[in-house]
Amino acid sequence: MSDPVAPGTVGSLASLVPWLIVRGINPVAYGVFLIAAFVVGVWACQWAVRKTNVDDPSFVVWDEFVGQWIALLPLVILARSVGWTIAGFILFRIFDIWKPWPVSLADRDVDGGLGVMLDDVVAGAYAAIVLGVALAVFA
Repeated sequence: MSDPVAPGTVGSLASLVPWLIVRGINPVAYGVFLIAAFVVGVWACQWAVRKTNVDDPSFVVWDEFVGQWIALLPLVILARSVGWTIAGFILFRIFDIWKPWPVSLADRDVDGGLGVMLDDVVAGAYAAIVLGVALAVFA
């Protein structure tokens, strides 16, 4: 079996489908949804790491789903246009690939399911901050 091509980007794109369903809920419910998705993700990623003996299996993209949903949090609060959704997608991919500190720290130094999830959560938080600022300035 060959490795998936661009699994992070494909996972982030795929995450937009369920996001379109949940984006209309109130921000508190969205926050509960994110916490539940993170907890499930830590458990599932830990299981995958244990079963494959691979630190961050490329076929596991739930971390991208949760990171992308965090990046899009400002759109649940402030706006919902397709252009801003694309901006949130791009910002998350930039931070997930670039891995500025502390994303790189989480990626390198945190093991198991938590480590798989945490770097994407932090990258999503960076993207959400930049997206939120851009919305405040330009929307």
